[in-house]
Amino acid sequence: MLSTPTIHQQSVRDYAVVTLAYWGFTLTDGALRMLVLLYFHTLGYHPLAVAMLFLFYEVFGIVTNLLGGWIGSRFGIKLTLYSGIALQIGALLMLTPVNSSWATAWAVPYVMIAQAISGIAKDLTKMSSKSAIRLVIPQTAQSSLFKWVAILTGSKNALKGVGFFVGSLLLATVGYIHALLGMAAALFLILLSSRWLPAGMGKIKTKVKLRQMFSKSREINILSAARFFLFGARDIWFVVGLPVFLYSGLSWTFTQVGGFLALWVIGYGIVQSLAPTILKHFGSSHPPQAHTIRFWTGLLTAIPAAIGLALQMGLPTGPTIILGLMIFGIVFAFNSAVHSYLVLAYTEDDKVSLNVGFYYMANAGGRLAGTVLSGLIFQLYGLVGCLWVSTLFVLLAELVTLKLPNPKPAKALAWTVKSSN
Repeated sequence: MLSTPTIHQQSVRDYAVVTLAYWGFTLTDGALRMLVLLYFHTLGYHPLAVAMLFLFYEVFGIVTNLLGGWIGSRFGIKLTLYSGIALQIGALLMLTPVNSSWATAWAVPYVMIAQAISGIAKDLTKMSSKSAIRLVIPQTAQSSLFKWVAILTGSKNALKGVGFFVGSLLLATVGYIHALLGMAAALFLILLSSRWLPAGMGKIKTKVKLRQMFSKSREINILSAARFFLFGARDIWFVVGLPVFLYSGLSWTFTQVGGFLALWVIGYGIVQSLAPTILKHFGSSHPPQAHTIRFWTGLLTAIPAAIGLALQMGLPTGPTIILGLMIFGIVFAFNSAVHSYLVLAYTEDDKVSLNVGFYYMANAGGRLAGTVLSGLIFQLYGLVGCLWVSTLFVLLAELVTLKLPNPKPAKALAWTVKSSN
């Protein structure tokens, strides 16, 4: 009988440090997004202007994921993790002086620059954490890899949801400036706790050339293209359209808007964490294959279309949105969990930082497209328009995955062995 590959205790400790730092960062990142969105909406910024505040956040996320993978492979994950947290502290402090006395012509570019720094920080931190898990789990232990990736990604999204609520709550209680200063202080403590990581974690011994940043793997390229459309589909309604609609269209308070979005993301994160268990319960004795992601993406296509159609038919707005987005969140969680597993299943140990960086560059590109379209489409056509464009993006993601091959059979061995024991 084949034994399950051993995971070294030191590797687990290193990964725990990275994950705890990622969790803390994610909490403040979610809070910052909600804080900026609601604060500037109350200052009178229209939806497209609010979306523009996050434009550089996503643009520089694209660049960071690409260069961050190369930096991580050259100098180690510790450097990218440290840099990400330090830059986020700087972004928080940079945003503190902005208030209602600032002219829009000055405030918008200033906040965009601060958000650019925050976007760099977020993707450096995320790339470090996602790469670390591939270094902890042996290449042959694909069942463990799927489980650990699902737990990490699901818990991250749950904490991001908590961050949404925290951001709106801080804005309503202590105010904009004190909220930013408090989050900066919390991140500084996290930065101090990350010093125990080994300097060479994730570093490749051979010299990595800049041209190697662009993936040459067909599987990674296809999956990255699907990721672009998948996350663009989510952010088209989620980033600007939905929170502004809940606040202005349904007259919800800051806390209600933040609370609802928090519960949605927390629930999405929980489902994502449980994805391996749920799939196995329904008879999947093997790790996800190409047909798995095609099924879940195809199912997701119908959901934003159904919500948009229901709203156009005049069904009650509040219940329709709440129920529809609950269903969307569940199905999207399975899509995201399987995606996050497949990118690592297709990746060799010595290319993990490069491939993960390239993959999340596409992820950031999808968020960028979704962010801009969220403000533009909502301003022109409302939330229903956002939902129909979201449907188109999911459909494109489904068409891309039709060309996705299965991971190599040898990599799925451990899943089968574990399931039979």
